[in-house]
Amino acid sequence: MKQTKLFRRISLVFAVLIAAMVLCTACTQAEPQAGTKTITVAIIVDGTDTVTKSITTDSEYLRGALEEEDLIAGEESQYGLFVKTVNGITVDNAKQQWWCFTKSGEDLFTGVDDTPIADGDKFEITLKTGY
Repeated sequence: MKQTKLFRRISLVFAVLIAAMVLCTACTQAEPQAGTKTITVAIIVDGTDTVTKSITTDSEYLRGALEEEDLIAGEESQYGLFVKTVNGITVDNAKQQWWCFTKSGEDLFTGVDDTPIADGDKFEITLKTGY
């Protein structure tokens, strides 16, 4: 009996914590900026900037801006576009390569479909090896 009550209390606490985390994430999610904006994108391979592009766009999300410049390609998934090619460079799965997207050096926790952009944003796309 005591174990059942304890289990219920612990379950309730976890449910409240999860709900609070979801609410906090939703409240802190950046909103896309409407209108024309200019962003900078650095494409980094082997630790050096291979290409730095300035993009002027009306897109609200990173995917749109990158696709307008034909910089990315990939496969559609239930989570959005899985980027496999950037600026003509395709990942080699045998080498466990993947593209890492950051904004001003900070990891992004959203995909290109869900990353809002604002005027002056700076993004880095880095080819990484090893999962």
